[in-house]
Formats: sequence, C-alpha cells, structure tokens
Amino acid sequence: MKRTVNNEVLYAYTGGKDYNPDLPTMVFIHGVLNDHSVWALQSRFFANHGFNVLAVDLPGHGRSTGAPPASVAEAAASVLALLDDLQVTEAVLVGHSWGSLIALHAASLDPQRIVQLVLVGTAFPMPVSPALLDMSVSAPDKAIDMVNTFSHSTLCAAVPGQGANTGSWTYGGARALMQYVLASNREHNVFNIGFNACNSYATGLEDIAKVSCPVTFVLGSADQMTPPKAAKGLIGAAAKSQVFSLPAGHSLMTEAPDGVLRAIQAAVKGMSQVRVTA
Repeated sequence: MKRTVNNEVLYAYTGGKDYNPDLPTMVFIHGVLNDHSVWALQSRFFANHGFNVLAVDLPGHGRSTGAPPASVAEAAASVLALLDDLQVTEAVLVGHSWGSLIALHAASLDPQRIVQLVLVGTAFPMPVSPALLDMSVSAPDKAIDMVNTFSHSTLCAAVPGQGANTGSWTYGGARALMQYVLASNREHNVFNIGFNACNSYATGLEDIAKVSCPVTFVLGSADQMTPPKAAKGLIGAAAKSQVFSLPAGHSLMTEAPDGVLRAIQAAVKGMSQVRVTA
C-alpha cells in the first residue's frame, strides 16, 4: 500500500490483504537501516488472522519517499499521520529498536487511539557511541559489519545454515538489508540520521507515563545493543506491562521469530474475531 502522507509517498506492507476498516489495525515499525521486511513472519501472520497490517517503511527508507525523520518525534508524527489518512481510530503499535522509541512516543502523543503497545529490543536511553556515529558517515560498510556483529547473539548466526532459521544466513541477510536501505536513499544518510535520532531521544520516561494502554516488552537475553537491563526504567514506569525474555540478541525477529510472534499474540489476544492463541 502506498499513501500520500505529508506530500510524500509512505509505503506500508499489508500482508497481501486490502485494508478493511472493520478489522483492528496493527502497525509495525522498523529500526535503523531496516524496512518493513524485518516483520515478514509477524505481519503475514496477523494479516491472515483478522487484523489490518501496516508494516511501514519510514520516510526516506525503502519504498517511502521524502527526507528520513531526524528525530523520534518526526518519525512518530509520520506514523500518526498515516493513521489519520486511513481514519484509524484504534491501533496496536509494534516497534523494534529505534522503532520501539517511535511507537512509544506516538502512543504518548495519542494515548486514546493506541490500544496496545509492543516494544521489541528496546532501551531508554538508547545511546550510540560517538565512534559508531562517525563511522556511519566515514565508513558505513564497516559500521554495518560492526552493528551486525553486536546485533546477533552467537557466532553461529554468522554461519550459513545455522541459527534460529535453518537454511538461512541471518547475519548475511541482515547485512544485505542494511546495505540495500542505505543505498535506497542517495540524498540522505539514513544510517547516521537514524542513529542520531536514537541517541538524542530524551523523553522516554515522560512518554511512558502518558501511555494508558498495556505495554508488552520483548527483550533478547543476549542483546548487546539494547541489553535487557537498559529497559528496566521503562518497565518500572509502565502502568500495565508484561515482559517476554527470549534467547536471542538484538535481531530478535530473525533469531527468535516464533518467540516474537507469540509475544505479540499474547498482547493482542481477544482483539480480533478470528481466533489468535498465545
């Protein structure tokens, strides 16, 4: 699906289904140097189990045009603008890494519309080292390799045919996607811009205090990018929360795809007329 939002094209993968205003809507938000495809399993499942799915490419990423959002607030505004365009009155937001901060901020801006919030691989604050910020400009390929190394939980993830998805190369696939997303925008360095947005986000605790819906945290027990302990502040500040700890690193959707799916199922159980079991 392509919609014109703020005078630019915003792409959202729908799992092959037409948008149906009678169904509950779920928005999936990717992290830095990713796109909608990181949610392939989860978005297709829910599209076929009674939900509208909007797995977005953030502005300036993948199939979406325009400048990439320079802050969490800008990205959250684009997500809410898409919901406005489709006249969505209630939505579930699911975000990974940078996307989790975007989902959190969007929920704080419109707490009546967001009925469930799922934060995957989240942390607050979410600092990025100055060296990595510099490298994302001066040597982006090296920075991509570094990020991938720290995003996967074990060395076996770097070996084809091993890891959670037998027959696939999780490390290589992640690297290829990041290279593709970086190359998809020749005018802006979406790598550096996204990392700066994570690094500068400072309102996490204020934002979660404004969230009235239940919050589900999905954390990787071996996550080196956003360690589970870095989410404790948000977990403690959430009015209603549940936590899922999965045996994975930061790349939870590829290292623990079924676990992420089950956690989201638990969050939205009972929302659709189509039976979704946790």
